[in-house]
Amino acid sequence: MEINASEISSIIKKQIQSYEKSVQSSEVGTVLTVGDGIARVHGLDGVMAGELIEFTKQGIGGVVLNLEEDCVGIAIMGEGVEIREGDSVRRTQRIVEVPVGEALCGRVVDPLGKPIDGLGPIDTKETRNIELKAPGIVARKSVHEPLQTGLKAIDSMIPIGRGQRELIIGDRQTGKTAIAIDTIINQKETDVYCI
Repeated sequence: MEINASEISSIIKKQIQSYEKSVQSSEVGTVLTVGDGIARVHGLDGVMAGELIEFTKQGIGGVVLNLEEDCVGIAIMGEGVEIREGDSVRRTQRIVEVPVGEALCGRVVDPLGKPIDGLGPIDTKETRNIELKAPGIVARKSVHEPLQTGLKAIDSMIPIGRGQRELIIGDRQTGKTAIAIDTIINQKETDVYCI
């Protein structure tokens, strides 16, 4: 087998002409402390408030909450027990957004909108930032239709409307979650979306 120098040089010339130089740069920080779902990170000088951050070793996401002069406070969006002091954190340069639309109905997602129910990816192209200013009172549709919780004591004493914000306050073990779940179950045959 003979090696032809002209063939080799033409192949090298083609590769040189089609060579594309790409440089990837990423801003990386280091975890200083972790506790109560909050990580303090040093080294992310250009980070934005509300930006999605990735803990590179664990693959867990986080949201930048507060920007300080020498460190950044990040809310951990996942199981953060494996995150340790000294772990690296990488910027994504994206504000946190989650998928929205009809495709989410009946699905179980994590805080960042990723499906955790084993039913595959969510088929929607629409997304929204998680930090949005709520519409003003005038722009909202008025509360004009009642919502039944299914609990006679509550329905007879407290008028609750669809779309109205309600707060369930009580001590531990008094049944706050039971009231919410009973109300969700009571909406089964209606057109109310429960989240």
